[in-house]
Amino acid sequence: MNPHQPTRAGTGEAPEKSKVTIGFIALTDCASVVMAQELGLFSKYGLDVTLSKQPSWAAIRDRVTLGELDAAHMLYGLVYGVHLGIGGPRQNMAALMGLNHNGQAIVLSNQLREQGAVDGPSLKKLLDRKERSYTFAQTFPTGTHAMWLFYWLAAAGIDPLRDVKIITVPPPQMVANMRAGNMDGYCVGEPWGGARAIQEGIGFAATTTQAIWRNHPEKVLGTTREFVEKYPNTARAMIRAVLEASRYIDTMANRDHVARVISAAAYVDAPTEVIAGRLRGEYENGLGRKWQEADHMKFFNGGEVNYPYLSHGMWFLTQQRRWGLLGHDVDYLAVAKQVNQIELYSDVARSMGIAVPASPLKTETLFDGVVWDPTKPETYLDHFAIKA
Repeated sequence: MNPHQPTRAGTGEAPEKSKVTIGFIALTDCASVVMAQELGLFSKYGLDVTLSKQPSWAAIRDRVTLGELDAAHMLYGLVYGVHLGIGGPRQNMAALMGLNHNGQAIVLSNQLREQGAVDGPSLKKLLDRKERSYTFAQTFPTGTHAMWLFYWLAAAGIDPLRDVKIITVPPPQMVANMRAGNMDGYCVGEPWGGARAIQEGIGFAATTTQAIWRNHPEKVLGTTREFVEKYPNTARAMIRAVLEASRYIDTMANRDHVARVISAAAYVDAPTEVIAGRLRGEYENGLGRKWQEADHMKFFNGGEVNYPYLSHGMWFLTQQRRWGLLGHDVDYLAVAKQVNQIELYSDVARSMGIAVPASPLKTETLFDGVVWDPTKPETYLDHFAIKA
């Protein structure tokens, strides 16, 4: 280690690797990674970070596993998919921390609205008429958007594997593809979800993902297990910087400034006000309803967002098993313990005076009333009538 390398502010531990490249996708929920850079927090903790905008989640996956990116803003389920070798080469992965809760949407086209489909039950009635085939898009097969879309469709009695066609479209391309008529609906994060679809007059928000699961996990700061083992202090410095940025963003008075920063072409490349409205919790669904959303996108929430609950990782595994992406049962808890860096995160959080939950497992209830009990993942899976 270079004896002249700067130590992390207030810690005395120098990062083993100071030059770090972190990838991200043009979505509002990349904000904590971007603001950690823009506020000088990576530098504060001894890191010389280059942020690298990526065109798709597949690019994020490939470049993290190849070592071209040291870490990235990643879909929770993507990290687990790579760890288990679903849909590509297997590599041991690590989720350092959660980046955000909430803030995604399921959008339906205006054509569906004209046919009377404005929610799950009315969409089911339309599909049952079998007048044509219907196409829905998600952003990555093992990712969060695919799981929200599949769960919502299945709760309405629609089998996502048999009743509709599912395609993969990168987040920033969703609106253009809907405009071109390439799909009837999609699930994606803001601003490409309800906000931009409504602004451009191409669709409406049938639901938000926080209405499916209040304060649900979404993106994580992901890397490979090899990186964490080789550069633990660098991993700690990244967590520390992003935690500080997350706390900054969740001060509501800062959110307009955050929207201005991340709206730049180098980051999200979308109108500031489209981003800012949702960050302020100002919602509309494109069907005439407007409301102040209490469960808007959260980045910190006293550290609740950032703690990498094992139960969150386990839930995504159960859904990957449900839909046949994972071809066999696994020890769900053991896999989550391999991926989610509970001890590393907790050490950093405690040193910053941030609360750490007493248990890495918690029971939660989704919008259909089904209880997710992480102590009984197989029982939970058996409950679902619609599955692969």
